[in-house]
Amino acid sequence: MNGRIFVLGAVLILVGCSAAPEQVIVNDAAEALGGTQRVQAVNTLVIEGTGENTNLGQSLTPDALNVFNVTQAKKSIDFANNRWRLEQSRIATFGPPNPQPQAQNQGVDGDVAYNLGANGMAQRAAEQIAKDRRMELFHHPIGAVKAALAQGTRLTNPRTEGSESSVVVTTAQGDKFTLFTDSTTKLPTKVTSMTSATTNWLLGDAVVETSFTDYADVDGLKLPARLTMKTDQYPGGHLQITKNTVNGDVGDLAAPEAAKSAAAPPAVPPPMVTAEEVGKGIWYLAGQSHHSILVEFADHLALIEAPQNDVRVGAVLDKIKELRPNKPLRYVVNTHAHFDHSGGLRRIMAEPGITIITQEGNKAFYEAIAKRDSTIYPDTLSKAPRAPVIQTVTDKYELKDATRTVELHHIQNLHSNTMLIAYFPAERFLVEADLYNPPAPNTPPPPQGFPNAKSVVDTVQRLKLRPDRVLPIHGFVVPYRSLESAVRATAS
Repeated sequence: MNGRIFVLGAVLILVGCSAAPEQVIVNDAAEALGGTQRVQAVNTLVIEGTGENTNLGQSLTPDALNVFNVTQAKKSIDFANNRWRLEQSRIATFGPPNPQPQAQNQGVDGDVAYNLGANGMAQRAAEQIAKDRRMELFHHPIGAVKAALAQGTRLTNPRTEGSESSVVVTTAQGDKFTLFTDSTTKLPTKVTSMTSATTNWLLGDAVVETSFTDYADVDGLKLPARLTMKTDQYPGGHLQITKNTVNGDVGDLAAPEAAKSAAAPPAVPPPMVTAEEVGKGIWYLAGQSHHSILVEFADHLALIEAPQNDVRVGAVLDKIKELRPNKPLRYVVNTHAHFDHSGGLRRIMAEPGITIITQEGNKAFYEAIAKRDSTIYPDTLSKAPRAPVIQTVTDKYELKDATRTVELHHIQNLHSNTMLIAYFPAERFLVEADLYNPPAPNTPPPPQGFPNAKSVVDTVQRLKLRPDRVLPIHGFVVPYRSLESAVRATAS
């Protein structure tokens, strides 16, 4: 009898002490990395290596990605104080020949994100950028497991699918990510988290993923030698790690005082739209970095470019109603698929009766964009879903009635394979984006000149166009001869 009671008691003790499935996943990951105590004892980590960055939203086509070769990268992490700083040098492998490396120096300190210029001056970044950068602390096995083990952390939704187990981790501060582990080795395989539309307006809610491979022994820990990044299905690059330093001297990773004392800029600056009538029934809608051109026809209106985001384009639509309240907007011309030039298209898609005109290579991408969720930062389309109407251009398309003709031409260039320019034969206006950004009067040109402007001159000559003025999506309205001069100066 006493033996039976002992056995039953032992069983009850074991049942009572067994960890919940979600805690088992985390505990096993900690042990696989070197043990809970070793993981929790990591206060700082310096990661050095080389690799690649991609340039999401700025590629030659929507389904391709521009690549930077990262020749040197050093990321210093202070887990104890929620800080990191990245110093790296990278070289573009796309566009016009540009062997000059780009130096990047950026970081986060709690809720302060900042960028350091070449002159050492610090500039504070928006709150959403700070949140995204703070989430990067968990996009490493040590950071993820430390957070999962921390007091006040909530673990939910344990799952095992195929060769991976996963658990959702919500920190005491409210940061949320999903940790995946290998069901056999128990080592972390990847971390995913969400980012919002204020970072990439076209994508809406986007999953950011970092995967971990090539584990090696480092100071009693197992650490990955390769980090691979993605945003949804889009590759974000990778880092091949050549050196890990655990609990070494990372220096002062506190945000510079100039950034810490500054107010965080808004994720979306308040829109300002000015209207200059550059020709009868043609308005240059400017006021900030990206412009649009409103064109009046007999019974309707057309807009060239819906840039940046929902907020900017909403203000542009308000200005259009102010200028011509009794005429409907029927067409919006998209110059190319780069996110800063197409970021307002979801706002246009939410409006009934508007056809988007774009180069044929963009159509499938925009149709997919229309179906995406945007719940973290609800935009107009997410509140009133609507399938877009898209008219494609192969080489040439005309918007025309008895009062006006606007020609749309596909232009070959090194900036975007799906680029359109617009030409007004009667007014002799040329509209282009990114190929030539005229500087302000009495301002010197950029050191590299305008290497993409030659494609405009070549296209104008090939099509026998006769422009007098350039209405750029960036910059200032200038005579066409200014563009020709810029091409000659760049070539010399």
